[in-house]
Amino acid sequence: MSGTAGVSGTADAVGSAGVARVLQVGLNGSRGAADGAAVPMSPRALAESALAAVAAGAGEVLVHPRTPCGREGLSPRVVGPLLEELRGAGVRVPLTVPASVAAEPDPAGRLERVRCWEVLPDRATVSFAEAGAYELGSALLARGVAVDAVVPLGGGAGPGPLARFLAWAPADHGRVRLVAELARADPALVAGLRWLPPVPVLLYGKDGAAWPVLRLASRCGAGARIGVGEVLHLPDGRPARSNAELVAAAREITAEAGPAGAPASAGRAGR
Repeated sequence: MSGTAGVSGTADAVGSAGVARVLQVGLNGSRGAADGAAVPMSPRALAESALAAVAAGAGEVLVHPRTPCGREGLSPRVVGPLLEELRGAGVRVPLTVPASVAAEPDPAGRLERVRCWEVLPDRATVSFAEAGAYELGSALLARGVAVDAVVPLGGGAGPGPLARFLAWAPADHGRVRLVAELARADPALVAGLRWLPPVPVLLYGKDGAAWPVLRLASRCGAGARIGVGEVLHLPDGRPARSNAELVAAAREITAEAGPAGAPASAGRAGR
């Protein structure tokens, strides 16, 4: 099985009137068994967690494929079976995997792995803070995989990753989304995106920044990400028991913000 045509297209319906903002669940991220029972580990546990999170309101799934020993990997033997497990279990929302240094430190190695995938995700994240982002993003698009261009903002990240994204961004923005990792929920950081190409925007923060950034995303009509990959606690500080519990809490926050009035894109954010 290759990419799921028709599924990816729903991922960019962000913030338009009458359409719920995209909420992506980060199933596992860099977490491991030591981080507690809320972190799904096996392919079956990841599939069950994904199904529960989707039932709770997640519209997309981000999953970090891992080898049996727990190391992140991009090998077709790691990525393909996990995607098949998720889809075979009935997960019918877009699936995203990270193509990152954590999975393959060598830029040439990342490129080779992606070109060898037999089972394709709907989207893949490409960090523009990492070497080789230009070639990797282009290779993914050539294979029909949409690109989530990850750019860190704030926290001393500097302008480099954003400048590299601007230098790469293809003229056809239809299969590219800007994923901004915010070190803090600073509206000025989001407002600064208004001069960029008009691509959809998804915002997320980690740990202490996770819930404030999600609230900011809700206010500006952007997509958002939540899950144990980002935070292990609920907004009230209680430990989360599952990804579904985190998604349900996030849905309550986005419901309070009301429907977005216009699509959140880099060319419109902050206007």
